[in-house]
Amino acid sequence: MASNILKTGRRIIAVLTILMVTGLFLDFTGTWQNLFGWMAKIQFLPAVLSLNVLVIIGLVLLTVFFGRLYCSIICPLGIMQDGFAWFGRKARKNRYSYSAPKNLLRYVMLAIMVVALIAGISSMVAILAPYSAYGRIVSSLLQPFWIWGNNLLASWAEAHDSYAFYQVEYWSKGYGVLVVALSTLVILAILAWRNGRTYCNTICPVGTVLGFFSRFAIFRIVIDRSKCVDCKLCSRNCKSACIDIPNHRIDYSRCVSCFDCIGKCNKGALSYKYVGLKSDHGDEVKQPDMDGSRRQFITTGAVIGATAVMSAADKVVDGGLATIEDKKIPKRKTRIAPPGAVSLRNLHQHCTACQLCISACPNGVLRPMTDIENFMQPESSYERGYCRPECTRCSNVCPAGAIKPIDPAEKSAIQIGHAVWVRSNCIPVTDGVECGNCARHCPTGAITMVESESGLRIPAVNTEKCIGCGACENLCPARPLSAIYVEGHENHRFI
Repeated sequence: MASNILKTGRRIIAVLTILMVTGLFLDFTGTWQNLFGWMAKIQFLPAVLSLNVLVIIGLVLLTVFFGRLYCSIICPLGIMQDGFAWFGRKARKNRYSYSAPKNLLRYVMLAIMVVALIAGISSMVAILAPYSAYGRIVSSLLQPFWIWGNNLLASWAEAHDSYAFYQVEYWSKGYGVLVVALSTLVILAILAWRNGRTYCNTICPVGTVLGFFSRFAIFRIVIDRSKCVDCKLCSRNCKSACIDIPNHRIDYSRCVSCFDCIGKCNKGALSYKYVGLKSDHGDEVKQPDMDGSRRQFITTGAVIGATAVMSAADKVVDGGLATIEDKKIPKRKTRIAPPGAVSLRNLHQHCTACQLCISACPNGVLRPMTDIENFMQPESSYERGYCRPECTRCSNVCPAGAIKPIDPAEKSAIQIGHAVWVRSNCIPVTDGVECGNCARHCPTGAITMVESESGLRIPAVNTEKCIGCGACENLCPARPLSAIYVEGHENHRFI
């Protein structure tokens, strides 16, 4: 009875967790993010990168008291793997077996993560971070269907004179992120379906760190040797492959406290209880040796294809008789980091490329970088929209401290870049007609129109007042390149 309560309770919490986290990446209204944005901030690696000491201490204490519950009820990637493993168990019962821990591989992967963090190799951090991997899967593979369903519902509602829903435009953030997300999903699905928690206990650096603390868990699953009949039923249902029945040992560094084994034991030999640092026999709990027999473990590397931004469908005006050429991205000397990032260096050091800020951006400004060094981290670009001064959505949802929380008043004073006028592209110069679109829409009044030699007015930029929001670049009618664009700043400053 107690085992069923433990297992059912864990599953309920896990389902609620994955629904809340998934909603963060699907929400385009900001409502869900306002309610459950804290779920992103209690993920282990983002908490470490943002130096959220209280969360880090809380997660460590949770592990020391109850074992690796984090991996079963908080980490969305772990919960997703449990889902695939569940389908695997439906296909073939009693499918697992004990495996000696791959400690060398585990600590090598952890060392790679630490070195990548210190050296600022953000692409490696992004690939290994479990929360970020799940975010990319949702935003790249599930979000398109979510938006399609919303738009279908909005069309139906409009046909019935209801405007409770509204159409939302979806645009692909790049082939590279899609390839990585799809590869990650396929690899994890196969591993979890066949072998359960293989990824968590061999590759995941967060699992390795928490596994160190879980060895000393005060509450844990123990084996009563007097009741155990060595049937191995628990071991054959352990997705962490951590129950060694011949030696009556449990590798607590790999046990994720899913409680499946307790429910399967029909002799009552397994129980979850308070034991401190002692086993239920009063002996010090022994850990499996590092040099045991090892199963062959094969991982498939994620294929990172060449990345490109998908072009939007051609738009038409004047009843479809005239086409508007798509804008091209200007060649910037410096990338544009979103307001709140403080600097490009801070963004690169803390961002795990989870794509939450990109999913949350309502104006299509943020998109993933395509270079290998900072692959999939966000940058601002203004082909689809501009960074509205009143919007602080990305800074509110970032869990890792890569984009720090700011309010609209602060944002209006942060200079992330400055506008640069390109005379050869400007319509008054090329076509000899008045324009002034950039000056009319500049929210800070940094652009004014001055008279040129030809008598037509051309824009003049006050770089001290410009905040780099991109309104001028986005709304400039010149094609394919805007006559005015934003050059990013390495370090942001207040004006």
